[in-house]
Amino acid sequence: MLRIAVPNKGSLSETAAQMLFEAGYTGRRDPRDLVVADPANDVEFFYLRPRDIATYVGSGALDVGITGRDLLLDSHSPAKEIANLNFGDSTFRFAGPAGRFETLADLAGLRVATSYPGLVERFLATHDVKVQLVTLDGAVESAVQLGVADAVADVVSTGSTLRKAGLEIFGPVILESTAVLIDSGNEKPGIATLLRRLQGVLVARQYVLMDYDIPVAQLDAACQLAPGIESPTVSSLHDPEWVAVRVMIPRKEMNSVMDDLYELGARAILVTTIHNARL
Repeated sequence: MLRIAVPNKGSLSETAAQMLFEAGYTGRRDPRDLVVADPANDVEFFYLRPRDIATYVGSGALDVGITGRDLLLDSHSPAKEIANLNFGDSTFRFAGPAGRFETLADLAGLRVATSYPGLVERFLATHDVKVQLVTLDGAVESAVQLGVADAVADVVSTGSTLRKAGLEIFGPVILESTAVLIDSGNEKPGIATLLRRLQGVLVARQYVLMDYDIPVAQLDAACQLAPGIESPTVSSLHDPEWVAVRVMIPRKEMNSVMDDLYELGARAILVTTIHNARL
């Protein structure tokens, strides 16, 4: 039975659970459940703190897990990233009092507060900068104001939280993180199926099916506008001067492609959501 670690709370939890559900697995109904068996798919889910998942998987106690790339790198776990799951994106940056810092070298010998000491330590080592790391369990933006640190290394989205604390971002990006699937190196049956199913969910979220009718004379031009994954499916209509076309297109391009096809002469343009896929 494949043993899978899933975040039990935090920003990754809900989306991870939804992805697994869309991939055909049984999730927990009670948020207090820590272990859920899915005998139909020969898997067992363990709901754990996101920060602990890399440790459990890396030890071999569990086979695979969903966690953040930042948490994996911070853990020093031997677990390996095997797939990018494209959610839970975050950016890690340094920040300090406005006007005080310009480069990483300005941090040498100073105190840097972070919730990710392993990640930050390795990054600074690659730039040959030595600091005194102050490990906190969140809300690091207050560390400078309270005199605990001279600068911070933290997750940044818009930077508004840091600015409210009187801090400004400086230096290079530490890490662009996202949710990832990790494994322990155990070649267990079911891992390939899990990976294929999750990739099918990702494809379904990134693409839609588009159907439209187009005059035969405009078919080649339409296929250039929307070539699809391999090529569009073209079917004859009762009117020999028209054909029906079905094609997969990126979801983010959906409306612009519809506009272009309409201008080209396409009609009856329909878009259908994809629930899952195998490419």
